[in-house]
Amino acid sequence: MQRSFLLGTIAALPFMALAGTASADCGRLTIASMNWQSAEVAAALDAFVLNNGYGCDAEVIQGDTVPTLTSMVEKGQPEIAPEGWVDLVPEVIQAGLAENKIVVTGDILSDGAVQGWWIPKYIADANPGLKTIDDLLKHPELFPDPEDPSKGAIFNGPQGWGGTVVTGQLFKAFGAEEAGFNLIDSGSAAGLDGSIARAYERGQGWVGYYWAPTALLGRYEMVKLGHGVPLDPEEWKACTSNADCAEPKKNDWPTDKVQTVVAKGFADAAPPEVMDYLSKRSWSNATVNALMAWMTDNQATGEDGAREFLRSNEAIWTQWVTPEAAEKIKAAL
Repeated sequence: MQRSFLLGTIAALPFMALAGTASADCGRLTIASMNWQSAEVAAALDAFVLNNGYGCDAEVIQGDTVPTLTSMVEKGQPEIAPEGWVDLVPEVIQAGLAENKIVVTGDILSDGAVQGWWIPKYIADANPGLKTIDDLLKHPELFPDPEDPSKGAIFNGPQGWGGTVVTGQLFKAFGAEEAGFNLIDSGSAAGLDGSIARAYERGQGWVGYYWAPTALLGRYEMVKLGHGVPLDPEEWKACTSNADCAEPKKNDWPTDKVQTVVAKGFADAAPPEVMDYLSKRSWSNATVNALMAWMTDNQATGEDGAREFLRSNEAIWTQWVTPEAAEKIKAAL
C-alpha cells in the first residue's frame, strides 16, 4: 500500500465525462484512490455516484494513507479519502479532528479490516468444534505439513509484513510447536495465495495468516478462527506485534477501522445530500471480497468494478442515496 501521493498529477477516470454540468453547490473536488483494489473501486464508486447522482465535478487522484491524510489536514486536499486506514495514522487523525480540519463520516468497511488465522469453510463445516486457535491446535492431523505429514502446518506471510510478525508471536504464545505444528514461511504474497488455492482445489486442510477484504477470500470461502481471549492493547504493543519479545502471551487480533475522511472545508460547503451519502455508504467485507474477485477474474479497473457493483447490488446502494439521485445513477449506467 506504499505509493506516492501525486496531487499535481491528477488522473481523471474516463467516466467523468458522464457527469454533465457540475452543480454550483457541489462544485469541484478530488477523491483519493489508494492504489489497492478495494480503495480503487471505492474511489471510482464515489466519483460515479457524486458526479452522476449529485452533479459534482469530481476527479480521482492517486494517493496513499499517510501522505493523503496528512495533506487533508494540512491543505484541505484531496476533499475525500473514501478508504482511510485511520488506525495506521492515529496522531494525524486525532490532530485533524482536534484542529477541525477533517471529519470522519463513517465506516466504509462495516466489518473493519480483519486479520488473523483462517481455515477453509469446508473444514469448519466438517469439524464444527474448530472455533478457536486452541481448538485447532488439538488436531494437527487435519492440517498436515506438505513436507512432514507427521506434523501440522500453519502458513505465515512473507518476511517484512506486520501480520507475519504477529503470526510468529502467536505461534509461540499459543504453544503451536508443542502441539505438533510447524510454522511455514510462504516466501511471498503469491506463495501464500498459492498455498490456499492448492489446498482449496484439492479439498485439503489449510490454516494460516490472511486478511479481509481481499479478492482471494471472494473466490475461496474461509472462516476466521477466534482467539479465545480478549484483546490486551498493551500486550499487543509490547509483545504480540514485536518480534523481539521472547515470551508473548495469548492475545486477540484487533480489527482496523477503515473510515471515510472528508476535508472540513468541503464538508461544510457540500450539499447535505452529498454528506448524507458519504455517511451511509458502507459495505461488508463479503460484498467487497466478491466484487474484487470479479475484478481480478475480469482484469477490471476500479471504474469497471464500480459499474458492476451498481448494476448488481441495487438493493444496497439505493439505500445510500436520494430517490432522485438513484434514478440519475441508473440512467448513467
